[in-house]
Amino acid sequence: MNIRTINKNGVEIASVTSSEVLITDVQSALDLIATVSYEVGTNKIVLNKSVISEDFFDLKTRLAGEIIQKFINYQTKVAIVGDFSTYQSQSLKDFIYESNKGKDLFFLSDEDQAIEKLCSI
Repeated sequence: MNIRTINKNGVEIASVTSSEVLITDVQSALDLIATVSYEVGTNKIVLNKSVISEDFFDLKTRLAGEIIQKFINYQTKVAIVGDFSTYQSQSLKDFIYESNKGKDLFFLSDEDQAIEKLCSI
């Protein structure tokens, strides 16, 4: 796992990359929150969708809801970056749409958009 600190307009954001899947369950999400908080001292994280288990994007598994609840409980704002057009599930598309209207979780196409969004909340 590689954590890069981005400072824009006085807001610190952690951009987390990895060649491995980092978030596979609730505990691994909590571990990521703790690691970023300890190493960077921020609660704003940019993740590429490749570091998140595909089970997250299958809403029937309920993994997304459980993980998002932990992010909210620990006041962590997350922007997931990638191409989400490959998913056919209407419920996932609705979930992404609603998340992007909120203040905690965002699904964006690139890191620049993610940084802008996390700086504005």
